[in-house]
Amino acid sequence: MKYNYKRTDIKLYELAEVCRKNYNIEPELYKQHNVKRGLRDENGKGVIAGLTDISEIVSYATENGIEVPCKGELYYRGVDVKQLIKGFIDEDRHGFEEIIYLLIFGELPNKQDLGDFNNLLTDYRKLPKHFVRDVIMNFTSSDMMNSLAKSVLALYSEDKHPDDTSLENVLRQSLELISLFPLLCVYSYQVYNYDKRDSNLIIHQPRPDISHAENLLHILRTDNKYTALEARVLDTALILHAEHGGGNNSTVTTHVVTSSGTDTYSAIAAALGSLKGPKHGGANIKVVQMFEHMKTQISDYSDDEEIKSYLLKLLNKETFDKSGLIYGMGHAVYS
Repeated sequence: MKYNYKRTDIKLYELAEVCRKNYNIEPELYKQHNVKRGLRDENGKGVIAGLTDISEIVSYATENGIEVPCKGELYYRGVDVKQLIKGFIDEDRHGFEEIIYLLIFGELPNKQDLGDFNNLLTDYRKLPKHFVRDVIMNFTSSDMMNSLAKSVLALYSEDKHPDDTSLENVLRQSLELISLFPLLCVYSYQVYNYDKRDSNLIIHQPRPDISHAENLLHILRTDNKYTALEARVLDTALILHAEHGGGNNSTVTTHVVTSSGTDTYSAIAAALGSLKGPKHGGANIKVVQMFEHMKTQISDYSDDEEIKSYLLKLLNKETFDKSGLIYGMGHAVYS
């Protein structure tokens, strides 16, 4: 048995070399046929992947006919997100639910509309019976995106109308997924800790009287406790992370997959698969690893030349993971 494993292993390496030899397209052909290799062209400028009026990122200003970088601005349906967040802070309330309403429906809700919308999200914040036991606790994954994709696909089987792509049904499915994602995330995390780290398994139920952000903290903490500041920071983070209308990898994936007429669960699972990649959402993990590596390579963080030398090594694929990337520097990828 041991010999067969080694023989298979060696054969796979040999076949991999055959792939490398026979699957190579000359880079010049992309220029010759004007083929875009990703969401940025060869000069690093973004390419048009679609049209949206949901969100807008302003990262350049025009000075004397020339585009120059500026302090970033983010707009949701034409409204500056800084103004929105300031309003939530001034009124001492959480705003993620209101932002979801704005992004989906294109207008800010009045008090009655927002109350009804929150009640709807609360009603949807319930997993099917035995879902945690039968789905989340089986086939534990060390990656959150993998766990979420598995759970999302399993929810297809629990839906009485999974393939109905009418606007009303897709809206219902989407709102259910928005409501359930904190539960899917936290329960997957708790099960992983129980299964792989020998921690106690504690599953808390969400509360109907607190916000989306507060519920995430409530079910995450063993004692259900969290500070007002923690809830405020998380609510703000959720608001900012809701920006996915500008054409990044997972958004384009959703755009492509839904164009085939497939169901909501398949489309979201595909987007999660895209988000998992280290050049997209998975870059969060890579950033942490990069900083840990940086600690071993840089002795003086006040030395600009030493830092510059390290960054150049990253770009030249001479250190860390040989990718040539500085992780955490933007969305557009795969060029």
